[in-house]
Amino acid sequence: MISYKQAINKLKKFHLPIKSEIIFSKDSLYRICSENIYSKSNYPASNNTAFDGFAINSLETKNASNIKKIKFKILKSVAAGDNPKIKNLSKNTCIEVMTGAVIKKPFDTIIPYEKSKIIRIKNFNYLVINKKINKFNNLRFAGSDYKKGQIVIKKGDLIKPSDILVLKTLGIKRIKVKKKLKIIFFPTGNEITNQEKIPNWKVRNSNGSYIKSFSKILPLNIIEKSILRDNDEKKFLKEINKNIKNKIDIIITIGAVSAGKHDYVPRIIKKFKGKGFFKGAKIRPGKPILFSKLNPNTAFFGLPGNPVSTAACFRFFVLPFIFRSIEYLDNSPIKAKLKNKFEKKKEFTRFAKGKITVSNKGNLEFEVFKGQESFKLKPLSKSNAWGQFNSGQVRFKKGDLIDCHTTFGVNFL
Repeated sequence: MISYKQAINKLKKFHLPIKSEIIFSKDSLYRICSENIYSKSNYPASNNTAFDGFAINSLETKNASNIKKIKFKILKSVAAGDNPKIKNLSKNTCIEVMTGAVIKKPFDTIIPYEKSKIIRIKNFNYLVINKKINKFNNLRFAGSDYKKGQIVIKKGDLIKPSDILVLKTLGIKRIKVKKKLKIIFFPTGNEITNQEKIPNWKVRNSNGSYIKSFSKILPLNIIEKSILRDNDEKKFLKEINKNIKNKIDIIITIGAVSAGKHDYVPRIIKKFKGKGFFKGAKIRPGKPILFSKLNPNTAFFGLPGNPVSTAACFRFFVLPFIFRSIEYLDNSPIKAKLKNKFEKKKEFTRFAKGKITVSNKGNLEFEVFKGQESFKLKPLSKSNAWGQFNSGQVRFKKGDLIDCHTTFGVNFL
């Protein structure tokens, strides 16, 4: 059995050669960007008004005062989407504008409705100014958000809903992303069942639903295969060979990786003489973890069957391997101060379920939940992160700075 650090260093030597594809940006949610994406134009495309009001030439107000009021004839009204062009523009004129309307020279400042005084003379409306007005008031400037040629999304970024909004706004129709990984997994054990009503000697197949949920937030095609029973050793071998031929990226089993009578998974996987093989790591929860790079295009992970151990091993072994393969960059741990003390065995790395919050002083804090036993689901359901307590240390005191990892691997915090 090797340390967690040794296991991760083994994994870092391997990855899958995941290719890229070009897709419509509107369909790119939770895909990994394969190259830097640059803005093709300025945004906003032109200067426009941030308020409803009146656009004037500020230079024409330099002599305005309470004694010498200047009247600006209101020529027309321009709304967002209207052509801003005006013919026969004369001195001391202005236009009424709605929010978002394009502002062209000589107009360079906006007076909001609530600060405007309007009078009517001979069937025409006039804006009355009694002081000097500075230019560029209440304007949104062309390129003030995105300039042409500026990076919009970086290579290795996970596309979020807000990114799709930006891509659509900037007119970026297609982007290059990493292809989705093809993953299959097998629940194992005579005790596992997909039935709703079960006797107390059976266990519901909950791990399958948990792992499949990751396909909603990561570029993964995950397929659950039929349950492998305790006497399905030959069937398992056949399935491995078939899915290698089908170029499945990752094959996963849940259960049957320990040292019990029916734990046949390690025996079968050893037959393939894959690279980077290891079985067991000094971690809690999830000690009986197994890995092997079966060939250049297919990797295998054997996860323990306990639900919390499954979740921990998927998070801290399978996801780092996936992220390396798809070149996802934003998966670094989050530093947070420990909110309560914690103790563990010295030789093990411990992943504790808990919650990251922000203190009144603006610091990130991590609270370790009670009930860290691997059979307890409630702490996992309430957590938003795992705290990493490294080997070599037994006691961690309140205020210690530790690494924390979001529950699902994506930094949505």
